[in-house]
Amino acid sequence: MPARSIRLSTAIGAIAILLWSTLAILTTGAGQVPPFQLTAMTFALAFLLALAKWLLKGESIAGHLRQPPQVWLVGVGGLFGYHFFYFVALRNAPPVEANLINYLWPLLIVLFSALLPGERLRWYHAAGVLAGLAGTALLVTGGRLELKVEFLPGYFAALACALTWSAYSVINRRFGHVPTDAVGGFCGLTALLALLCHLAFEATVWPQGLAWLSVAALGLGPVGAAFFLWDHGVKHGDIRALGAAAYATPLLSTLLLIAFGQAEPGLALGLALVLIVGGAVLGAGGLIGRRAA
Repeated sequence: MPARSIRLSTAIGAIAILLWSTLAILTTGAGQVPPFQLTAMTFALAFLLALAKWLLKGESIAGHLRQPPQVWLVGVGGLFGYHFFYFVALRNAPPVEANLINYLWPLLIVLFSALLPGERLRWYHAAGVLAGLAGTALLVTGGRLELKVEFLPGYFAALACALTWSAYSVINRRFGHVPTDAVGGFCGLTALLALLCHLAFEATVWPQGLAWLSVAALGLGPVGAAFFLWDHGVKHGDIRALGAAAYATPLLSTLLLIAFGQAEPGLALGLALVLIVGGAVLGAGGLIGRRAA
């Protein structure tokens, strides 16, 4: 694939990272809506938007949904599986430790990518993603980390999150021939599974007032368009550079929380900024090399 096309696809995938950075602030704005209910609502909106696009353009809905079983397994397993394990992790472990373990997924993407045909793991990819992980650890924990045996089920669920999303992202590259529109179907089935989990485990709480805007924004952005953009990026872009850049998500998310008065800046944030940005630049070394060539 031409270097210019790879850079463009990587940039498209990076937009998903920017959208995911708004997840925390928008989820906060959604109020007390239970997690599985919120997942069902936002993924349903993403599916409806994809459906509207197919209808307006006169595209075959059945054609987009008619995919091999293994494609559906990977797609729905990635989208629903990640959210399922994430909520289980937060129920069974402190959020700080659970989030830190969850953020192993960019590192695992870079490591797993070495198993793909035609891909090679170079030192700057590994160095970049490790710097990003160190910055994220500093950012999430504030320099304080305490792991306790009683929270092991939550830790394992958080690790399952990281493994699920990294495996989905890397395996998805092998389905480069599957159109990104298929993600619309994955969103629809994910919404249905989340609804079943909501009915089984949660009490319904509807958004109030402006909280509906946050729910809509989630369905349009970090739980909507982001998954379509990420699908294109990991299939056609530099997956190792995307893995390194993904550590910008917790950093940008924290900066947004600070901007809206829901978090305080500090020395840990400054050091994390240096590590994560430096790691992203290192991880993008392959793209810079292609451009120079």
